[in-house]
Amino acid sequence: MIRVGVIGFGKMGLLHASILSVLPCVQLVAVCERNLPTRISASRLLNRVKVVRSMEELSMLGLDAAYVTTPASYHFAVAAAVYSKHIAKHVFVEKPLACSGDEATRLCSLAEDAGGVNMVGYNRRFIPIFVKAKEIVDDGILGEVVYFEARAHSSDFLGTSRNAGPPAAIGGVLSDLGCHAIDLALWFLGSLEIVSARTQSRSGSDSEDSAHFSVKSPKGFDGEFHISWCMENYRLPEIALLIQGSKGEISVNEDTLKLNLNKGQSTIWHRPNLDDKASYLLGGTEYFREDEVFARAILGECAGEPDFRAAAVVDRMIDQVRLVASTGEQSRKSPVGR
Repeated sequence: MIRVGVIGFGKMGLLHASILSVLPCVQLVAVCERNLPTRISASRLLNRVKVVRSMEELSMLGLDAAYVTTPASYHFAVAAAVYSKHIAKHVFVEKPLACSGDEATRLCSLAEDAGGVNMVGYNRRFIPIFVKAKEIVDDGILGEVVYFEARAHSSDFLGTSRNAGPPAAIGGVLSDLGCHAIDLALWFLGSLEIVSARTQSRSGSDSEDSAHFSVKSPKGFDGEFHISWCMENYRLPEIALLIQGSKGEISVNEDTLKLNLNKGQSTIWHRPNLDDKASYLLGGTEYFREDEVFARAILGECAGEPDFRAAAVVDRMIDQVRLVASTGEQSRKSPVGR
C-alpha cells in the first residue's frame, strides 16, 4: 500500500485527494493546508485522513509519496522541502513544475538524488484522442512533418481591466494555460528553438495575458504558438494542434481528431469513440489515469511520465519565450528539448 500525502487543498488538491482515496493500491494518509477554514473543510470531507498545517508534521507520518498541489508560485519551495525534509521519496507536482527553468533544473537534481518516481500534471497526455494523434505522427502516416501550429485559448480573463488582472499566484498565461500546448508540442515533435516572440499584458501586470511565438525544429520544419486566456467564445479552455506533413495533416483538440491525407482519404475520431473510460470520474478521465500511472510507476509496473525532466524543458522554453519577447532578439540558445 502506497502511503500518500497531499500538500495544498485547493481545487486540484481536492481533486487528486478524491481520486487517491479510491485507488486500491493507495492510502491517502494526510492533507497539509495552511488555511484554517480550508483545513476544517478538509477534516469534514475526508474521513480517517490526518489534516495538518505544517510540512514538519508530514515528515513524521512515514509517507511514500507526496502530491504538491499548491499555487504554482510555491511549487519549487514546497517540492524542494519534500525532498530536504525527507517527507517522501516519490513526488507528483501539478503543472508547471516551477516558475523558471533554473528552479525546475534544481528540482530535477533533488529528485535524482532521492531516487524515487517523479511526475508533473500535464494531463492532456492522458486524453486518448491526443494519444491517438501522437501514434499517427510516430507511425509516419503524415510523412515528414513540414509545419505545425499549437493553440491554447480560453475566455477566463476576457474583458479584464488594467486594475483587476489575474491573481499573481497563477503567473502568466504561458505558465498556466500555454504550458499544456508547449508540453504537447515537445511530446509530439521533439526539440524546438524560439525564433521570434511577442507577449501582451492587457491587465497592466508583469504577467502576460497572450503570447505568440515562432519556432524551428532541428529537423527543419517551422511552427507557431498562439496562446491567450482573453479569447471570446471559449466556455472551456482548449488546447489544440495542427500538424502538416508531406503526406497529409491532422488537427486535434480535447474532443476531435481529424486526419486528411493527400490521396483524399479523411478520417474523424471523436473522444467518445475511443477508450475514454476510468474507474472513477472526477474532473475528466485524464486525471484518474495520471494518478493511476503515478501509483503504478511507484510499484514498478510502468514508467512515470511526464517526469520532472520533461517538465523542466517546458519551463526553460517559457523562459526563452519571455526573454525573446522582452529583447526582440532571436534566441541564440540551443533548441529546447531532451
